[in-house]
Amino acid sequence: MTMRWSVPVFWLMIWLIGCSRQAPRTVTVLTGADRVAAGEIALFSGKRVGLITNHTGVTRDGRHIADVLHETPDVQLVALFGPEHGIRGHAEAGEKVESDVDEATGLRVFSLYGKTRKPTPEMLRDIDVLVFDIQDVGARFYTYISTMSLAMEAAAENGIPFVVLDRPNPIGGVIVEGPMLDPELRSFVGIHPIPLRHGMTVGELARLFNEEGWLKNGIRAELHVVPLSGWKRTMLYDETGLPWIAPSPNMPSLQTALLYPGMGLLEATNFSEGRGTLNPFVMVGAPWLNSKAVIADLRWQFGNEIKMQPVTFVPKDLPGKATNPKYEGETCQGIRFEVRDGQRLQAVKLGFALILSLQRHHPQQLVIHEGRMQRMAGQRWIPDALKRGGRVDDLIRRWQSDVQAFLKLRSKYLLY
Repeated sequence: MTMRWSVPVFWLMIWLIGCSRQAPRTVTVLTGADRVAAGEIALFSGKRVGLITNHTGVTRDGRHIADVLHETPDVQLVALFGPEHGIRGHAEAGEKVESDVDEATGLRVFSLYGKTRKPTPEMLRDIDVLVFDIQDVGARFYTYISTMSLAMEAAAENGIPFVVLDRPNPIGGVIVEGPMLDPELRSFVGIHPIPLRHGMTVGELARLFNEEGWLKNGIRAELHVVPLSGWKRTMLYDETGLPWIAPSPNMPSLQTALLYPGMGLLEATNFSEGRGTLNPFVMVGAPWLNSKAVIADLRWQFGNEIKMQPVTFVPKDLPGKATNPKYEGETCQGIRFEVRDGQRLQAVKLGFALILSLQRHHPQQLVIHEGRMQRMAGQRWIPDALKRGGRVDDLIRRWQSDVQAFLKLRSKYLLY
């Protein structure tokens, strides 16, 4: 007997199948902070605790880790330390953060993004254990991992145990890509020789930094990692069941984070990375852009992973998000990206392919700031290679052997 479906039923079934394919499967992932909130406090019991955190340091049920530790019997939280964007995440990128007092706990907050970026001995004087709990986004030039490394170094120098409460890498732990950092280009946007997209959690990175002797003078901290429960390397953040909390003012969504390792490179050019809009790194452009030509260049390489469409936008001053953005008040021709397959998207490749396309179509308008690009990309040869133009695969071949060596190195430090 042949089954006959009416046309409306047929299309309903197609729609349901499509939805089932697109909806991410979520599981219950517990962060290091969740495990501490559930009672795993042996590392802190009877200790005076210093906590490096910001607004992302929350449990699944929305409690801030500072409040959890502050309210836990037999744990004495004595000081807070705030990274770039501040303890509550309100400062925009690059804005200096002053030391203050946290209203919720009444504790002193020491800034690690002001006059100093590394805890001083005076800051650590009354601390028995130093704890790190901040959500990273998986790109080398995102500064939270630099803060972690410098704080771990300070803890080691002062004989204080260092504890990392682990959190997921929101863009997954499988894809590793991009040039390695030349140690001579070490800076706060690139502190250790890892690829631009490293595919590791902060706990795994801490183990790597510590055990490879990359802290100052090769010193090693007494490091402890409170691991994730339920997380797998193949997971993107929307599969964890955890709420997305923007790690910084211009990182409003997982879509942004997935694109950031590549689109972040635009900050070393005069092409707008979308600051001054509500969709930074997702919407990019310039007044002189030929959107259709550049999209045509990119679509044949990335059409299965991302959707691209021409847009126009006007960057504006957005207090707390962007001050004096590129092309403020000017109409920009742009490209809007929509990630279709975050499991496969090679964002670093996309970023370099975009810049090469801009160089091809707009050699007179595009400006690549050499020193900034060297620091962001991590290699001195990259600005000249981009200015010469060519194929993105030729760039990748120059760093691929370094990536393969890194994959072997990092395997010793993976926890998941």
